[in-house]
Amino acid sequence: MIAFVSGPVAALTPTLAVVEVGGVGMAVQCTPGTIAGLRIGEPARLATSLVVREDSLTLYGFADDDERQVFELLQTASGVGPRLAQAMLGVHSPDALRRAVESGDEKALTAVPGIGKKGAQKLLLELKGKLGAPAGTGALVGAQRAAAGPAPWTEQLSAALMGLGYAPREAEEAVAAVTPQAEAAIAENGSAPVPQLLRAALQSLNRAR
Repeated sequence: MIAFVSGPVAALTPTLAVVEVGGVGMAVQCTPGTIAGLRIGEPARLATSLVVREDSLTLYGFADDDERQVFELLQTASGVGPRLAQAMLGVHSPDALRRAVESGDEKALTAVPGIGKKGAQKLLLELKGKLGAPAGTGALVGAQRAAAGPAPWTEQLSAALMGLGYAPREAEEAVAAVTPQAEAAIAENGSAPVPQLLRAALQSLNRAR
């Protein structure tokens, strides 16, 4: 098992970080939130989980060990593979997922692309008691602050763009460009798909240059 990778960040995409380890570029699948915390050329340490398939070896990266642990625990539920587990962590923090499971918050799980109402109900039953208890009031305060500020998807998207090297003004313009798309997705599904919005934002920035 590869528990973590550490080294300078060689490249970033909306869903992938390449970390140089001993002269080798390790491609690591990450959520937009994790990507947002990385900078090309700067050192990084990512907790990792290696998923082995007959035709592939895929390394998934996380901001910390807790996120990796939740990623692996989510996959103990039937029907949850690494991609869906990562999508869940792309929408919710580990503590937010713990609160959702322990409180039976079906709506929080259906906010994840790929999880419908029946799937959410099944996951709530299977994951009950498996993810552990939320960290405590600190996480709740953070959630309250986020609720009082700009829409979470705008913060996440802006941070991801700046993590890819764009200036704050460029990030702001790109967020504005994809806002109609985000609002339509929220109206239809109840959540904004940040990875898709990030790709659309990058396309708008490329057209502007």
